[in-house]
Amino acid sequence: MQIEILGAESLGVRGLCCVVKTRERKVVIDPGVALGFRRHGLLPHPVQVAASERTRSRIANALGTATDVVISHYHGDHHPMIDANPYQLSLERVAKFCMRTRLWAKGTKDLSLNQAHRAKSLANRLGRVLPTAEGMSDGPLSFSAPVPHGERDGRGGMLMMTRIEEDGEVFVHASDIQMLDDEAIEIVVAWQPNVVLASGPPIYLPSLKRDKQESALHRTLYLAGKIDTLILDHHLMRSKKGEQWLDHASSLTENRIICAADFMGYKRNLLEAERALWYRKLPVPEGWHEAYANGEVDVLSSWFDEVR
Repeated sequence: MQIEILGAESLGVRGLCCVVKTRERKVVIDPGVALGFRRHGLLPHPVQVAASERTRSRIANALGTATDVVISHYHGDHHPMIDANPYQLSLERVAKFCMRTRLWAKGTKDLSLNQAHRAKSLANRLGRVLPTAEGMSDGPLSFSAPVPHGERDGRGGMLMMTRIEEDGEVFVHASDIQMLDDEAIEIVVAWQPNVVLASGPPIYLPSLKRDKQESALHRTLYLAGKIDTLILDHHLMRSKKGEQWLDHASSLTENRIICAADFMGYKRNLLEAERALWYRKLPVPEGWHEAYANGEVDVLSSWFDEVR
């Protein structure tokens, strides 16, 4: 089994997309990418936009040869968007690939109206039914019952986790559980994985008080003690405090607790956390974002070297 993480906050973008290859399958999970549209009153810096373009190209290339596509839920950083903004992956770019693969999708029963609308629009554009995959299995793939997106009874709704097994090795994509719900953690543990990829807690949010951070740390250490490698990223790595939280958790166990960039052997690139710093370091010309949205800027030729 080969695991490649294509997009995550430590890799410069919002998302939790990965590709898992077995002998017979190539599974792309959560093929979406986004950037926080405004943060600190600032639109994404061009270095972030360059990272987004690079990630979108990688996801599109992966979808071109995928046998299976999994959508854990319908937030804009987890699937191709019909009404994509300039920094997201547009469905039009990859629709031809998604029409011929196996699709495994979160059902709409317990989603917000907005997420349910996105699921319906996605199905209509592809001209096919998005099968409700929760609780199903197919070959090396298994899918969980719905679990909370973060805290139970929160506003994020529910999501679906994915298990892939080959030759006794088990990988789990736990999506945006954020280490904030006991039941989700117990499902992951029961699956007996070797490697887990999940969102860590959103330390950057003032609403996540210290007691909830401590509970998330307890769940993290419990899970890490049951597996070989725990990869935490996404919400966690949107701030430097989140990065510090990750490193602190890692120091408390002999098991591996790392981020996506660590797993892939890349330098950490927390562009979302550093947006204001990049604006000070490299000022953005007036009208740049409008020009980019209109296709008048080649962002990779201008800014790509800054995100390597």
